[in-house]
Order: sequence, then C-alpha cells, then structure tokens
Amino acid sequence: MKYLSSYIHLTDLRFHAYHGVLPQERATGNDYRVDLRIKYNIEKAMTSDELFDTLDYSEVFKVVAQEMYVPSQLVERVAGRIGERLFRRFPTIEAIDLKILKLNPPMGADCGGAGVEVHLKNDILDKLSEKAADATEKDNK
Repeated sequence: MKYLSSYIHLTDLRFHAYHGVLPQERATGNDYRVDLRIKYNIEKAMTSDELFDTLDYSEVFKVVAQEMYVPSQLVERVAGRIGERLFRRFPTIEAIDLKILKLNPPMGADCGGAGVEVHLKNDILDKLSEKAADATEKDNK
C-alpha cells in the first residue's frame, strides 16, 4: 500500500452565534453550520495508533468554537480567523476547506442557508522556501 494523501473531516458542527451586519442579528444571533476538510498527513498514525501522530479533532473543534463565538459582521471574516488560527496552532496542516452556513439568513427567502466556502493553503512552507532561496542567493554573491 502506498500513502497518497489524507483528510480529516469535522462535519455539521452547529453553533448559535452573533454574526451579521444587521443590529437584530447581533442581538438575537443565528444558527450556523460549519464543515471542515483538513488536509493532514496521517500516514504515521495509520500504523502507530497513537493520538500524537495525528490531528486531535477536539483541539480543532476548540479553535473553531472560540472563533465562532467572536461576533463579526461577516462570516467571511469568521472563516479567515478560523483559517489563520488553525494554521498557527497546527503548522503541519497542509490545507483547509471550510464552509460556514448561516441557517436562517435575514433575506426574505425560504432557503437552507447562506454562507461562504473557502479553500486555504498553508503557505508557511512556501515562505520558508523563499527565505532559504534568498539566503542561498546572498551567499552565492
């Protein structure tokens, strides 16, 4: 068997939070659903059966919950904060697909929700490679 890639999923996380542009949204809140698909190398955990060889779902959930409970006007900003915090807290996360859905948006429509979906890549390794390339170039001069 050859390992190719792996993802960790947290789906249908539900929150009552206070995001929105309208004053009523900030006062009464709304129900939200969050889905995460996290690209993360679990190859070692596949054989070790040890929690420290993988991404602890409960720790990921704590980060998401903390950010969901910080009021924002836009769910776009909430998504950005969740991505920033997860990459900082777990630098070996390669990428995140994140969906935040406001279940009862105040737009006069009978719908299943409205929200955002973002696909984020951890660029820490790219930045380190760039710095190493710059240092090598300076050394060669």
